[in-house]
Amino acid sequence: MASVREHYDELLGGFYVWMLGDLEQALAGAREELSALGLRRGSGRVAVDLGAGPGVHSIPLAELGYSVLAIDGCRELLDVLARRADGLPVRIELGDLLAFRARVGGPADVIVCMGDTLTHLESHAAVEALLDMVAGGLAPGGLFVATFRDLFTSALTGTARFLPVRSDEQRIHTCFLEYGEHTVMVHDVVYERAAECGWHLRTSAFPKLRIDPGWARDHLARLGLDALSRPARAGCCG
Repeated sequence: MASVREHYDELLGGFYVWMLGDLEQALAGAREELSALGLRRGSGRVAVDLGAGPGVHSIPLAELGYSVLAIDGCRELLDVLARRADGLPVRIELGDLLAFRARVGGPADVIVCMGDTLTHLESHAAVEALLDMVAGGLAPGGLFVATFRDLFTSALTGTARFLPVRSDEQRIHTCFLEYGEHTVMVHDVVYERAAECGWHLRTSAFPKLRIDPGWARDHLARLGLDALSRPARAGCCG
């Protein structure tokens, strides 16, 4: 079993953008999400993107005029963000999400934690700690937006645990989910075609937290944040 960082550094980071599909389409979807949240021009305001990856939300926030702090644990994905954000007000930091308060240096007007970033934390205590830091790091009237896959409410069984992610002529990516009480072990199975030796198999597995959406909503409410739930968009298992 690999840690989340090892899993991304050794396997997923190298083709995560491919796994997303059309990056321009992903950026367009993120712009629509931010617009639906009522975000408009953010000139002079600060935004933090926790688990920024290749910048699917960092870039649209910067396009709106926010000064964005983008934090992630995978250097390869942040390199993609750096190339695409050239000229935009995005500051990129490689490191622990739980240290974001020290890195931003003051209150943030918007904090986003998208994809499955929360489930990538090492424990439910770490999720609590991050949410506590978010609540303490928001400016008055600030907005926190988070998404995560609901792996808690019901567990897939049998062959439903085998999920196709993406495939083309050069790569086939599927994953297998193994449910435990507090985590789901995600086994990524990747076949890549090599010119010299045909198909080559790469595998790795890492744990994702099973987070009860109701628990997360109640914890945010205890922190004084108005927690509103919306259906999440379908996506991959990274």
